[in-house]
Amino acid sequence: MSEFANSKDGTRIAYERHGDGPAVILVGGAMQFRGFDPTTVEMGKQLAAQGFTVLNYDRRGRGESAETSSFTLQDELDDLSALIEVAGGEAALYGSSSGGAISLAAAAAGLPVTKLALWEVPLRAELGTDGAEFLAGLRERIGSGDKAGTIEYFMKDMPPEWLAGAKNSPGWPIMMEIGPSLSADSESLAWTQSAPRAELWSGVKQPTLVLLGEQTQTIMTEAADAITANIPGAAKKTIPGANHSWEPKVMAGALAEFFAE
Repeated sequence: MSEFANSKDGTRIAYERHGDGPAVILVGGAMQFRGFDPTTVEMGKQLAAQGFTVLNYDRRGRGESAETSSFTLQDELDDLSALIEVAGGEAALYGSSSGGAISLAAAAAGLPVTKLALWEVPLRAELGTDGAEFLAGLRERIGSGDKAGTIEYFMKDMPPEWLAGAKNSPGWPIMMEIGPSLSADSESLAWTQSAPRAELWSGVKQPTLVLLGEQTQTIMTEAADAITANIPGAAKKTIPGANHSWEPKVMAGALAEFFAE
């Protein structure tokens, strides 16, 4: 059953709570929310069954958190602050893809995060300008009201079969409706290029685990190496997975092992 936390700007953030134990918040990436991502819903329940309180929430502009008009990285951090408060004042974060960049930003900003687990964060070159340029292009399309063009632009650097599959799926209308929320995903990735990473992540002192699928893209491997090189003590682990996906039982087991350490 959904519960709600009130963010700083008054946006109601919908979430579900499962289990009992140390708190873990699941931070979704692009396109992910509870009603559109049954794999993460199932993983969260399996993780909760292993001794954790798991909060799985709909990021603003998605699912039951849809009533809002502001989509910035700071908004996302404010939402996480509200969720951490209802979780008991501190929580571990599991960040999926661009949700991993949001999680890194939360830890770097000093939110009371206990641990970080990051799945395939698609980082570009350190100090590059492509993230900021991409963000500007995305916001231009969002501002013009071009719903299909927004998603096409967002997915333009992904394998072309991913976009073709999306357009031919029943989920395409949903993806077009949540397009404005992708601004925060893109801003979080642009943020990772905004300063030298050792400096940008100097406040990240939490134990950090970077997870990769066995069959992944080069960008993900290079990004994982960048994170482990710039966050002291960060570890990397490979799990069965391909095409940016994984099995709920496998991911829940890997997370439970790390969060229980």
